[in-house]
Amino acid sequence: MDKTEFYKKCENAAIFKILREKGFKVFDTGFYNLNIIGIRSDQQGAVTNLYDDLLVVIYQTPRGIWNKQIYKITTEPGLYYTQHPMNSKGTAILVPGQYRGCYKVGKHQGKYDALVQQKAVKVYRDDNKDKVYNLKPECVDNGIFGINIHRSNEWVESQYVNKYSAGCQVFANPNEFDSFMRLCKLQNQYYPSNSFTYTLLDESELIYKLS
Repeated sequence: MDKTEFYKKCENAAIFKILREKGFKVFDTGFYNLNIIGIRSDQQGAVTNLYDDLLVVIYQTPRGIWNKQIYKITTEPGLYYTQHPMNSKGTAILVPGQYRGCYKVGKHQGKYDALVQQKAVKVYRDDNKDKVYNLKPECVDNGIFGINIHRSNEWVESQYVNKYSAGCQVFANPNEFDSFMRLCKLQNQYYPSNSFTYTLLDESELIYKLS
């Protein structure tokens, strides 16, 4: 993955400091106890139809080494579903926040292993089809909507989101997704509860390490 300025921001951000200052849970004990954080890039609400967000996974290995993996994703629905919402209230855009234990390893649409929603999350509903996401508090909906964390094309990296996301958090590259799922399954070996927390932040919330 090319290290864009946004990638470098995420790479150098003091993620744990951000989480703690927001009162969120940090998983800083145990091996493969994953901190899964989506970072939504600042696109001024525009529907770009691109994988221009990042997923950061921070964890400790049995050797006591802390790792930070960064993957290319979208945290927003693609162009198709902004124009053709699956829900009569409008297409879903996940609200930034921490969703404790809201995910588990399961089958996305019954087809392949992914992280699937098992508890309620909050989404904005956008129904005006103007190619700008409505991120307004009065448009928030709460529930289980199948807002999963999955991949796009099975074989090649996808350039455009299109129909791959109707509100899910979706990987562009299948190899990166496979890498992520290996980490999730390692967590389940150490913690068989099959419970994963997902945190979504905005780019504006990033704090940099002091030099």
